[in-house]
Amino acid sequence: MTTDHLRTPAAVLARHPGDALDKPAAAARALWDALTTADALPPPDTDPHVLVALVREAGHHGCPAPLAETLLLAGPLLARAGLAVPNGPLTFARGPLDVRFANVDSASRVGPPGAAGTDDAVHVSGTLSRVPWARAAQAVVVLTEGPGGPVLLALEPDEYRLLEGANLAGEPRDGVVLTDTAVPTERVRRVPEAVLAEAEWRAGLARAALIAGAARRCVELTVAHTAARSQFGRPLSHFQAVKQEEAKLIEEAALVGAAVEAAATALGDPGGAAFAAQAAAAQASASVGEITRIAHQLHGAIGFTELSPLRLATTRLWSWRDEDGNEQAWFARIGRHVVESGTGRLWPLVTGNPAA
Repeated sequence: MTTDHLRTPAAVLARHPGDALDKPAAAARALWDALTTADALPPPDTDPHVLVALVREAGHHGCPAPLAETLLLAGPLLARAGLAVPNGPLTFARGPLDVRFANVDSASRVGPPGAAGTDDAVHVSGTLSRVPWARAAQAVVVLTEGPGGPVLLALEPDEYRLLEGANLAGEPRDGVVLTDTAVPTERVRRVPEAVLAEAEWRAGLARAALIAGAARRCVELTVAHTAARSQFGRPLSHFQAVKQEEAKLIEEAALVGAAVEAAATALGDPGGAAFAAQAAAAQASASVGEITRIAHQLHGAIGFTELSPLRLATTRLWSWRDEDGNEQAWFARIGRHVVESGTGRLWPLVTGNPAA
C-alpha cells in the first residue's frame, strides 16, 4: 500500500462519519467490514508513513472504530512479541493485574514459589479502566507485570466482562473485568522492559496522529464557516481580526501535522523513534487548547450545538489530549529521555541528525 492508495480508505472513512455513536459497536463493525470489503486495510509490513497517514484520516473523519490502536499500537506490539495478529479491530490496555502462571514450575529454585512456570500460560484477575473501543474489539492486547517481569497477552471477548463507558465525545472507553481468566500459552509472551517504553510512545503517537487529523477538520470547518457567514454586509472572513485568528488556527494545525510527520519518518529509526513520537504527542496535546479556542470563537455559539459538525472534532480533541498523558506529562517524558540518553545527545535529538 502506498500513499496513493490512501484514497480508498479515506473514501470509506468519509462514508462512516463519527457521529454514529449511539450504537458504537455496530458502527465499528460496519466500518471494519467496509474497509475489509474495499481491501483498504493495510498489511502489517506497510510503510509506517502510510499507517500514520491513515490514522490521521481516521482522526479527520472521527472514525468510529479503533483504527489507531490497531495499526500503531496493538498490532505492532503483538508482531514484535511474536504473537499472532488477529484479523479485526484491536485495542490496547496497560495496567496492574494479578497474573499467575497456570502451570507452576515446582522444581524451580529461582524466586519465590510460583515465580516460574513450565510454560507461559497464565491466570489473570483485575480491572482495566477506560479501554478504547473494548466492546468493538476482536482482541484486547494487554501489557502488564507478570510473575517474572512484563508480559504481553491477547484477550478474546468472551474472556472478560465489560463495564461500558465513554469519553467526552461519546467514544467507548470501557472497563475490562477479569476474574481468574485463563490465557493459553499461544496468546502470552514475556517481553523485555524496552517494550514498556515502546508501548508508551506508540500510544502517544497514535493519539497525536488522530489529533492532527481532527485539527485539519477544525481548520476546514472554520474556514468554510467564516466564508459563508456574513456580518455588517460582508463575509466574516473579510474582517482582519478574523483573518488573524484563522492564520493562528492554521499555524497550530500545521505544527501538529509537522510533528506527526517527523515522528512517522523516525519510525524506521530505532534510535530516534521514541523521541520523535514523544515530541509529536507533546506538540499535539499543547496545540489542542488553541485550536479548539479559535475554532469555537469563530463559529460562535452554533459550534457547540448538535447541529454543528465542529463539536464532533473538538470534543474528540479535548478527550484525546489527556488520554495517554497531556502535554505536561509528555514534556516530563522528553526530559527523562534526554537525560537518560547521556551527555552530548541533546543536540542530535533536537536536530534529528545523529552526526550533529
